[in-house]
Amino acid sequence: MIRMEQVRKAFGDNEVLRGMDLDIPKGTSMVIIGGSGTGKSVALKCILGLIQPDSGKILVDGQDAASGDRDAFLARFGMLFQGGALFDSLPVWQNVAFRLLRGSLKRPQAEAREIAIDKLRRVGLKSKVADLFPAELSGGMQKRVGLARAIAAEPEIIFFDEPTTGLDPIMSGVINDLIREIVVEMGATAMTITHDMTSVRAIADNVAMLHDGVIKWTGPVAQMDNSGDPYLDQFIHGRAEGPIEAVR
Repeated sequence: MIRMEQVRKAFGDNEVLRGMDLDIPKGTSMVIIGGSGTGKSVALKCILGLIQPDSGKILVDGQDAASGDRDAFLARFGMLFQGGALFDSLPVWQNVAFRLLRGSLKRPQAEAREIAIDKLRRVGLKSKVADLFPAELSGGMQKRVGLARAIAAEPEIIFFDEPTTGLDPIMSGVINDLIREIVVEMGATAMTITHDMTSVRAIADNVAMLHDGVIKWTGPVAQMDNSGDPYLDQFIHGRAEGPIEAVR
């Protein structure tokens, strides 16, 4: 579903992506791991076209991501943002139905509200939450609202950016389980960025280790612990010693 071929991106003298190659098969869940500043978010933004790569090719379902109808392209994606990114001034249901109230996916308001409430129920929130504002919700509830918004338009591809950041271990487990269930249920292709190894094991079909702008290892999550790759081994076990230099 997604293919990156020798993608490079630099910001001035800072070369973030140095020839990134990645394949994400349709209907699978890929988790990209790696230290802070290794280019994970830049890769995601390149796929979405929010950042233009300096060179290389990005294909989505066989088509060049940089060509064609931009609105139709973005309509295929859902996104769960790291910080929730809910609109403070909008009630929960309008946050969830944001894409259904405008643009090419626009629905009548009553229908959009009904879909929003249905998606809220899918992530374990009661209908009474719909008319609350984000500030009235806990962090875990806000994350669920973000997840409901990500799936509201039934996207083919869903991106999850650090989905459990700021959550306690129990709520992190709940969100991980929800993500896995929803991705399987929808048959969606998923790409997740995370540092949380518990999330990796709960969400991933496949894992890719990004370091210094290139993929050092990629394979099924079941092979991760016995990969033989020193970069991956150091990262998943949190060792200070190894080929990845710890910033001191």
